[in-house]
Amino acid sequence: MFLSLWPGKPYPLGATWDGQGTNFALFSEHATAVELCLFDKQGRESRLALREVSNFVWHAYVPSIGPGQRYGFRVHGPFAPHEGHRFNPNKLLIDPYARAVDGDIQFGEEIFGYRWDDPNEDLGFSDLNDAHLIPKGVVVDESFDWEGDKLLQTPEYETIIYEMHVKGFTKLHPEIPPRLRGTYAGLAHPAAISHLQSLGVTAVELMPIHHFLSYPGHLIDKGLKNYWGYDSMCYFAPYSGYSASSSLGQQVKEFKQMVKALHKAGIEVILDVVYNHTGEGNHMGPTVSLRGIDNASYYRLVDGDRRYYMDFTGCGNSLNVRDPQVLKLIMDSLRYWVLEMHVDGFRFDLASALARELYAVDKLAAFFDIIHQDPVLADVKLIAEPWDVGEGGYQVGEFPLLWSEWNGKYRDTVRDFWRGEDSSLAEFAYRFTGSSDLYQLNGRSPSASINFITAHDGFTLNDLVSYNEKHNNANGEDNRDGESHNRSWNCGAEGETDKPEILNLRKKQRRNFLTSLMLSQGVPMLLMGDEMGRTQKGNNNPYCQDNEISWLDWDLQEENEALLDFTRQLIDFRRRHPVFRRRKWFLGRAIRGSSVRDIGWYNPDGGEMTQEQWNSGFAKAIAIYLNGEEIASPGPRGERIIDEHFLICFNAHYEMLEFNIPKWLQEWEWVTIVDTTKQRFVRRGKRYIDDKPVSVEPRSLIILKRLGRFIDEF
Repeated sequence: MFLSLWPGKPYPLGATWDGQGTNFALFSEHATAVELCLFDKQGRESRLALREVSNFVWHAYVPSIGPGQRYGFRVHGPFAPHEGHRFNPNKLLIDPYARAVDGDIQFGEEIFGYRWDDPNEDLGFSDLNDAHLIPKGVVVDESFDWEGDKLLQTPEYETIIYEMHVKGFTKLHPEIPPRLRGTYAGLAHPAAISHLQSLGVTAVELMPIHHFLSYPGHLIDKGLKNYWGYDSMCYFAPYSGYSASSSLGQQVKEFKQMVKALHKAGIEVILDVVYNHTGEGNHMGPTVSLRGIDNASYYRLVDGDRRYYMDFTGCGNSLNVRDPQVLKLIMDSLRYWVLEMHVDGFRFDLASALARELYAVDKLAAFFDIIHQDPVLADVKLIAEPWDVGEGGYQVGEFPLLWSEWNGKYRDTVRDFWRGEDSSLAEFAYRFTGSSDLYQLNGRSPSASINFITAHDGFTLNDLVSYNEKHNNANGEDNRDGESHNRSWNCGAEGETDKPEILNLRKKQRRNFLTSLMLSQGVPMLLMGDEMGRTQKGNNNPYCQDNEISWLDWDLQEENEALLDFTRQLIDFRRRHPVFRRRKWFLGRAIRGSSVRDIGWYNPDGGEMTQEQWNSGFAKAIAIYLNGEEIASPGPRGERIIDEHFLICFNAHYEMLEFNIPKWLQEWEWVTIVDTTKQRFVRRGKRYIDDKPVSVEPRSLIILKRLGRFIDEF
């Protein structure tokens, strides 16, 4: 078939259909030649040499080529691994700017740029053609009727995040049609959205949906798969495996339909993005995209021996964010997902790796400077996982303005508190009030803290209170993978048990964790299924378990109905009471010259906390008073915000403790509204007048609300 080839344009990169034909553009600074490869329905390949090069961008316009056309590239250049170059035109390469990809990479010797039988490992040049194993990019029609949809821009302090996996959330849902389960369309189904709305969450944080390498070689022989998706290959293409349609490129429209449906329900969409590395791995990995397009530009290579890769991620490579083209790739991708796909924000996996311009993490890295001044990204949520595996990579509290962070210190502190580990109450107080020690000094608000007890990486909430040790044997790595120090407590028996006292303690601990999370200042994040007791059978690293270990079992709704109701009540309680989601920091100051403050800290005897008590590792109890009439920041229309007054009594001790209500608070009547020894919120709680002590059972908390004296009705 004869195809005309016009010069085309170097921008935008990727394949852009204009209604008459398609412009193709690919960056490669060190290539000597580039071929555009077009595939017909039978898989036959036509190669077109790109003759035009502008600023290292190889480009051409092909008339009559339109949506549904499958394509790839072959890139010529030196195969000199010691110099950082791994060009091999025998390897079909996926366009990093492809808007859609037509399937998964199939594993085989052909996808590697070197010969498997070469004694010099990755230094031997492979002449095997891999086109039959490599998925192709797809030209797409970007038009879509958004019907007026726009970003929701829910204020951070009103945000409640639900971290979830598109497939895992919908795969077993009985009310979603079988053909839609595990897909974007399944998540857009009314049954899926109804659950999210009933919970009261305001945003879903989707585990990676960028097209990823789904079958890394080391999992093939074990019959496992890359379920989590943290091996991205295309930063513009929604993963085709989550599409309900077999039509080429349909996953793009399906994703947009999902976003539109979630927005209509008042739910934002946040993407978990992996710009720190790709699925091509280390020097022994396959050549499927960036490695073959321009390895020396796209990846951080070891100074002095550019055969090897710098690895700040533990995944074999790190993207070279010092290179302007790599920064452009990331920024183009982010803008695309906001402008074209209407995504509301991003959670950056191992974000510290993106700040390494030299070796150490640099807060003034170009990546942050560019984002800070970008008008498209100024109003979206930017969330960092503030660590990587390199030296000095743990950077909680160190990210700049505009950024929120997964607060790992919050997770660790709250876990330690409720399992009874020795730690200071001062640390717990910092975490409960938004971690001002981490975020206040650099001008950020409590919303900079993304508070979480559990996340995809680690135990579920149910397993956190059911296992002391990880049980990852199903992963095929002899239980060596996954975190060994989980700050978990099995409550007296490892794993499943039929002992009522242990089961009841576990249920109470789950309520303790959930209540602490929803009462804390900052942005709470709930893990998929924690609201109904989801278990992974003690597996704290099910990255390769695309099965019932990871999928949400919806039958748990009935079994754990009380926990689900309790979670819904908690979220609604937080929503109705602004004292638990303040925009600004607590001041701890006196009100109108009196001793009354916006927050007060008391020991069980009713006295104010002493310095010794704050720093005592064995202290396990504290009462916190929140003054609803002293919320410093006004509402969106400048109105004064007034809320109820609350006294929260925390007892992480193994024995019952009696809390005395502070004397100056005894002039009011107090009523119990939450007691974590109970399965649900208390409808007509116990009342306390004058100096009557509050009995708080072992390992539980009670929330008291202030009433006017002698008022009979709650």
